[in-house]
Amino acid sequence: MGKFDGVLIASDYDNTITYTEGALLRGEELPPVPPENRQAIEYFMAQGGTFSVSTGRALPAFAPIAPTIPMNGPTILFNGAAIYDFAAGRYLHTAFLPETVLGHLHEILAAVPGVTMEIYHDDNSIHAVNPNEITRHHLHLTHLPSVVLEDIDQVPFPVSKILFEENPPRMGRLTDYIAAQPWAADYEVVLSAANLLELTAHGANKGGMVEKLTELLGTDPRHVYCVGDHANDIPMLRRARIPFAPANAIESVRQVPGVHVLPHCQEGAIAAMIEELDRLY
Repeated sequence: MGKFDGVLIASDYDNTITYTEGALLRGEELPPVPPENRQAIEYFMAQGGTFSVSTGRALPAFAPIAPTIPMNGPTILFNGAAIYDFAAGRYLHTAFLPETVLGHLHEILAAVPGVTMEIYHDDNSIHAVNPNEITRHHLHLTHLPSVVLEDIDQVPFPVSKILFEENPPRMGRLTDYIAAQPWAADYEVVLSAANLLELTAHGANKGGMVEKLTELLGTDPRHVYCVGDHANDIPMLRRARIPFAPANAIESVRQVPGVHVLPHCQEGAIAAMIEELDRLY
């Protein structure tokens, strides 16, 4: 028996557990988990807690990273489109996009010609349309090749998520266009970084999947804590007993009701959160 028996932490990865912004922007290797975060997570798990990662990354992008992170719970992937058990090597739950998304992608391409997107599947494959420099940096981080498509109709299904990759002002133009469409409510559309826009099925967000994970693990919702830095983390932060955010989080995350602001990701945000929980329990 440990003091954290029955306690679940769902943590974002990028810029929360590890600061990866520079690696993405400059095409550098991912930095390791800060030692203070690693030690704190290992202590939390040794005391009976369950530590799960909740990431916007797809399975092929996160699979090489997973062994480097101390975690003992299933992982929320694709920004909330699936829960994957790395220990068992299988999905526990999925919520993928309907094939009707193809028609909407055609409309987007007509409205924003040349828009860049990566299309993620449940079989570790990635397809790209109109790849750009951001795509190449993403490839550098995932170490997995993307198959470039000339025609969006060539996309095989099932599709777990669409990731749009654009720099301002084209990203603003893209988000404004999607928001104005009558079908926008059929999806979850959220920025996961300044140049990354995620599109998943309606209800497939981090909040909904944290609820599903809580159910799968049999965890009391009163002992669920979430931490993240960007807009795609807000749905799960709103479901946590205490929401946490590193100091580098965007303003809308820092304004989530009841949020506890931690030190910067590079200064051991996760360690500070677990220290706070150590006092609570």
